[in-house]
Amino acid sequence: MSLIAPRRPTRVLHVGDVKIGGDNPIVVQSMTTADTRDPVATLAQIRQLADAGCEVVRVAVPDRKAAAALPDIVSHSPVPMIADIHFEHTLALKALDAGIHGLRLNPGNIRKHDDVVEVVKKAKERRVPIRIGVNFGSVAPMPPEFVDEMAQRSATQVELRAEWLVRSALGHMKILEDLDYGELKVSLKAFELPVLFEAYRRFAALPNDYPLHLGVTEAGTPRAGSVRSATGIGTLLALGIGDTIRVSLTTDPVEEVFVAYEILKSLELRQKGATMIACPTCGRVEVDLFSLANQVDAFLTEIEEPIRVAVMGCVVNGPGESRDADVGLAAGNGKGVIFRKGRIVRTVAEAEMLDALKAEIRQVLEDRRNGVLDERDDGAYQAAKPVLKLTSV
Repeated sequence: MSLIAPRRPTRVLHVGDVKIGGDNPIVVQSMTTADTRDPVATLAQIRQLADAGCEVVRVAVPDRKAAAALPDIVSHSPVPMIADIHFEHTLALKALDAGIHGLRLNPGNIRKHDDVVEVVKKAKERRVPIRIGVNFGSVAPMPPEFVDEMAQRSATQVELRAEWLVRSALGHMKILEDLDYGELKVSLKAFELPVLFEAYRRFAALPNDYPLHLGVTEAGTPRAGSVRSATGIGTLLALGIGDTIRVSLTTDPVEEVFVAYEILKSLELRQKGATMIACPTCGRVEVDLFSLANQVDAFLTEIEEPIRVAVMGCVVNGPGESRDADVGLAAGNGKGVIFRKGRIVRTVAEAEMLDALKAEIRQVLEDRRNGVLDERDDGAYQAAKPVLKLTSV
């Protein structure tokens, strides 16, 4: 029985030509850090994100100059774009006129109801989805009556904060639902993971089928932020919650895309590019495994097809411990073995290990493209006889 819960059923939204929700793959998003008022710089970053596998890109639209730059950006973007807009409805109208594919807009933050009506009318005409995005750090203060109500329920601080996130989202949603607008996505982000989990679980249990956007707000710098994002987003995905994700890191947004795919690959929800398996090293290792693994990792960034590659420091245990790898290397004292699916292909000298592994990876991919059956993969290949013991067990 799978430990990954069935995915929460949702309606399907179209952000440009990207489908979000339903049984479509979890969509990877990111956000530019370039100044949207500079179309050249923004487009350059969007192309970098697209090359990394980003499927939807969000841009900040803080003022009219940024909105005025959107036609030049949207018309040349290789992926659908979402405009991130706060408070000023005219910026949303300009973004829609520019051909934007989605809006991130909380209608409750727009002062006049007639302004919301104007945005919704134009969004509805063009079937442009709107994401209601509530972050705990920026939601309205909790009113005393709400705090009293939750106190009567003996709610914990986590429950209090999570419920306020959910009610804040519902308040924004109602404004759009009352206008018969249903092209909605929702996010309920927080930095504290217990609040994040509780908020999404509460919302997912409600009687609606809106797709959910996942993220950990202000996750931090790459090392700590990647761990926090993987824990937060990964846990929700494992619970069957989530249709599109954005990893928020204080770094080049291309790194966000890499981490997002690693989260999805680790849960076997999507496969893109290579997955590397590497042993943590121990006293038995007799080669510079750190350097070798890093060189293999750098090489694998060039590969877009799914493939599992193992780099192991023990020639005796390596093939067996990584038998699910498509191809791998188990290194020993002065020699190493190249293997597929845990079965040894050949033995090479230490100086040849890296090049031999690269060649075997290329060959596996070429065989796949040509439809060549790899007899080692279907179990017909007979395991090689035990080779010379290269390191102690």
